[in-house]
Amino acid sequence: MTYYAGLDVSLEETAICVVDDAGRIVKELRAASAPGPLVAALQGLKLPIERIGLEACSLTAWLHEGLRAAGLAAVCIETRQANAAMKTMPNKTDRNDARALAQIMRTGWFRQVHVKSQQCRLWRSLLVARRTVLNEMRSIENVVRAMLREAGLKVGTPSRAAFDKRVRELCSDDTALLAMVEPLLTVLSTMIQQLARLTKQVLKIVREEKICRRLMSAPGVGPITALAFRATIDRPDRFGHSRDVGAHLGLTPSRYQSGETDIQGKISRCGDELARTALYEAANALLVRSQKWSSLRAWGMTIAKHRGMARARVAVARKLAVVLHRMWSDGTDFRFGTGPTTAPATVVA
Repeated sequence: MTYYAGLDVSLEETAICVVDDAGRIVKELRAASAPGPLVAALQGLKLPIERIGLEACSLTAWLHEGLRAAGLAAVCIETRQANAAMKTMPNKTDRNDARALAQIMRTGWFRQVHVKSQQCRLWRSLLVARRTVLNEMRSIENVVRAMLREAGLKVGTPSRAAFDKRVRELCSDDTALLAMVEPLLTVLSTMIQQLARLTKQVLKIVREEKICRRLMSAPGVGPITALAFRATIDRPDRFGHSRDVGAHLGLTPSRYQSGETDIQGKISRCGDELARTALYEAANALLVRSQKWSSLRAWGMTIAKHRGMARARVAVARKLAVVLHRMWSDGTDFRFGTGPTTAPATVVA
């Protein structure tokens, strides 16, 4: 007889449910959410478990690697499908969630999620840390701007390096206001230094990573985009076709079709948001800043003339994802194509 297990993972404890090939519950237990206790609990059952399902979460990669290293057939499954199955349960509990995951493993109604390598996870964590610091810096700058506006002072658009000096100049005659913004400026100065440290780490990795250097041969693609794409895709051979990458990153339109109703909506925005944002920014740089002619830019500018720059950025981001994947798979640099030597006129958004 074949058995299947579902693991509902929480921060401290994991609920485990084991069912047989007829769907009958054989065993239910709980174990600490760590590879060692989970392996001991599952191997202690002494049952031939065909598949062990875990829902994708922050602990999944760590637990998945530990279970696979112990010779257990662990499978990471797509969150939306798991949630759809769990909603069939009348009550939301860890025990019922584990039961639902076990039944998903038994029926085979799941989509397996690729668990990235540890190196790619570390690279992505670095990019997330850098983006977090950058976002918080913008938030602090906006708070300072708002505080000065209430006093009738307008900061304008100074560079980030000149922001501190500009604010102090405006507040020079208002000691009370300067005392309030001084701590924020100090925090902002520290964050600028740490952002530079994180950016330096990214640049060092990209210089040493051959694949990233190849991806950067495409116009608009810089170190951040190259590393984000490299860390997200991990292995190009897991995509049967390069065009699948656009859908994987949520850059293709969503669709609702039922009977006579057939609606094509906005992009799905599924998948990795970090890589999708980086590709969108790269597409904008390619269309607006790149001066060298390329067939990709010409294609994007044609869309911009007929559909607008916003749609063109999304379309170029999707096609850029496809092109980068093909460059990675074939081991080739970006091909600019044959065409005019001067760039067409820029379309203003």
